[in-house]
Amino acid sequence: MTEEVLAYLQENREQLLEKLNRFLSIPSVSTDSVHKQDVEEAARFVADYLTEIGFDKVNIEETKGHPLVYGEWTGADSAPTALFYGHYDVQPADPIELWESEPFKPEIREGRLYARGASDDKGQVFMQLAVFEAYMKVHGQLPVNVKVCIEGEEEIGSEHLYEVLKAKKEQFSADFAIISDSGMVDTGQPTILYGLKGFTGLEFTVHGPSSDLHSGIYGGVVRNPAMAMAHLLATLKNEEEVVQVEGFYEGIDPLDEGERKLIEEVPGEDYKKTTGVDQTVSEKGYTAKEHMMARPTLEVNGLYGGYQGEGTKTIIPSSATAKLTCRLVPGQEPDQIQQLLVDHLEKHVPDGVRLEIKREPLSAKAYKVNPDHPLIQQAGQALEQAFGKQAVYARLGGSIPVVEWIDSIFQMPVVLLGFGTPEDRLHSPNESFPIENFYKGMETLVYYWANIKETRL
Repeated sequence: MTEEVLAYLQENREQLLEKLNRFLSIPSVSTDSVHKQDVEEAARFVADYLTEIGFDKVNIEETKGHPLVYGEWTGADSAPTALFYGHYDVQPADPIELWESEPFKPEIREGRLYARGASDDKGQVFMQLAVFEAYMKVHGQLPVNVKVCIEGEEEIGSEHLYEVLKAKKEQFSADFAIISDSGMVDTGQPTILYGLKGFTGLEFTVHGPSSDLHSGIYGGVVRNPAMAMAHLLATLKNEEEVVQVEGFYEGIDPLDEGERKLIEEVPGEDYKKTTGVDQTVSEKGYTAKEHMMARPTLEVNGLYGGYQGEGTKTIIPSSATAKLTCRLVPGQEPDQIQQLLVDHLEKHVPDGVRLEIKREPLSAKAYKVNPDHPLIQQAGQALEQAFGKQAVYARLGGSIPVVEWIDSIFQMPVVLLGFGTPEDRLHSPNESFPIENFYKGMETLVYYWANIKETRL
């Protein structure tokens, strides 16, 4: 069954690549109202493609924001039903001047396809749809029943998706979900993700005098908000990367030896190559890989206050602001962690300044599935068939809120089967995707869907 499908993909690889390029050429930037019509055009592209493939039902469903594309094909008697999730919206291309080619005119250079959305997530969404096309063209049916949910707001926090999934629970229900919006730990190293971190955060401002003051006249008399901010931030985490917020680690299960062995088997990233840093840091008692994959973090994402221009301006600034986020692991509740941060800041704010806190409204719980689950093991086997190399099993330091939502609403396992690489430059200028992964990824999916048909869930 699979050989004919693989042959179809091989024979039509140029046409499929050309179609992907048309998809990538649509500047579906969800955060910018200027691109509202482009976002709608991308939704129509997905809907038209699903119709062309032969899905029984295809709808562009309106939300309070950007539209969601829903499709279903349910002609596989006694086979399981999968919910495929992805997104067609993309990040802004700014700063444009740093792109070596135009962000919405796809270009292949040195084995990579360069365009905004090539990896996140249009390229990976298209791979799934192309495999569905191949199965339908060759066999007239899919190996399993499939429901498709492709949204247009992932890059702005999937603001309206949760309410749609909850309100239409029966429509979106399935035996399991599959998402191709992730990547591999290294180029050419097939990877199964069995966990994601959760997310919460806040922004806080330290207010001092009612306006900037002359530092010569008032220095040493009025508390400097920028210095107060520095003291306050220093109370959050020590030099061994251990968070000092009371209760932060409560409820977290320790890493057992089995999972530490899985993490150890994951190839180490060349951080100097991918980030430009010479030295890594990690929480005391854990390796950098263990900290990234399986331990919570607290990071300052933004810090500003006072004079920002060229040269010196001798002032005591009236305020200073910091933005914090935490990546969470199973056992941590986002709302509770956010409250612990608030309590800590209020307890440690220096005298002479006033604290203002804005809570981040979006949050997500961590997600983890047993790596021995048959759906996960089948994904590993399919990757090995396509890439000729055994897959490693890893947890991702990032967050995909929809994964936790699917878990909480439907109580079904989520398979994270992605094909990106550390060099893809997601959200940055010169985003790209390896052409080899485009073809081997589709091969993987052909094997996966065929294998799942025979899997007892």
